Order: sequence, then structure tokens, then C-alpha cells
Amino acid sequence: MTYFNQESERLHYRKLTEADISLWTEFFIDNNLLHFLGLDMTKSHLELATGWITRQFQRYEEEGLGHLAVIEKATGKLIGMSGIIPRELEGNSFHEIAYSFMPNYWGKGFASEASQQMKKFGFENKIATQFISIIDLENYASQNVARKNNMEIIFNSTYEGMEVFIFGTGNHK
Repeated sequence: MTYFNQESERLHYRKLTEADISLWTEFFIDNNLLHFLGLDMTKSHLELATGWITRQFQRYEEEGLGHLAVIEKATGKLIGMSGIIPRELEGNSFHEIAYSFMPNYWGKGFASEASQQMKKFGFENKIATQFISIIDLENYASQNVARKNNMEIIFNSTYEGMEVFIFGTGNHK
């Protein structure tokens, strides 16, 4: 299994493509959690989706990592993104387990499944000895996902102008 082709119980993970841009615009519609992402909401849904996905293409080239398309096996639909993303925080290098799902797929355990898969892949392939998730202080749903992934708050920080918790795995699985 490679980073760009993973599977978990209900999900398949693959590289994003340009064809995913139009599908990802749906993520920005009726999504009341966008303020947790530090996005420029003056942009159109298409501009946001294009910027998000083309940034992943850069990450693939530069780092061999980034958000992957999350496909629900039962339907074959793109329902979100998840991946491992190198981050610089407070002068230190980290690897973040990140995820975003379309609103219709919240509360169904997909974010927990995806984040657990990324952590498992990261440890098994020795990408890092510790993983983090950067989560807004008021994003309780994502905090619950991090806790289900056996992460705990390791410090507070500021990221993209937002006060955040940095959840971490510690230096073990």
C-alpha cells in the first residue's frame, strides 16, 4: 500500500485530481464550520475548491504527502479529504493528521475512521514518531475525533490567526 492508495473499513483514499475540484465546491455550501479553517470567504466556492486542491498537488510534489480524496466505498462518492501534512509551528516541524468532510457526512464516524487510518499509515511507514491535529478551541466535534484517535492536548498555539489546541499522539502509537 502506498500513501496515495489506502483503504480502511468503509473508505478508500486516493490522490486528488483536477476532476475533484468541481465536486469539492459542495464542501463550501451550507457549511457552518468554515470559520474554523481560516479561509478567505470573499472567494467563490470554485476559487476556494481550486486553491485547496491545487495546494495538495504542490504538497504531493514537494513533500510526497497532503490531503487525499476520501471516497465512500458503498457509493463511490467523494465525501471528504484526509491526509498527513507537514507543518511548522512555533519554530518546530510537525506532521498533522488533517481531515475535512462534506456536511452531509458529519456525525457518521468517517472523520474518526480517516484520522485513525492516517495515524496508522504514518506510524507503520515511519513518517514521524509523533502526529498532531490543529483544532480551534471551539471545534468540539474535531476535538472528539482527536480524542477517539488517542490524541490529547499537548499545547495551545495560534494558527492562521486563530487560537487553537494542538492535539498530539505523544511519541508512541
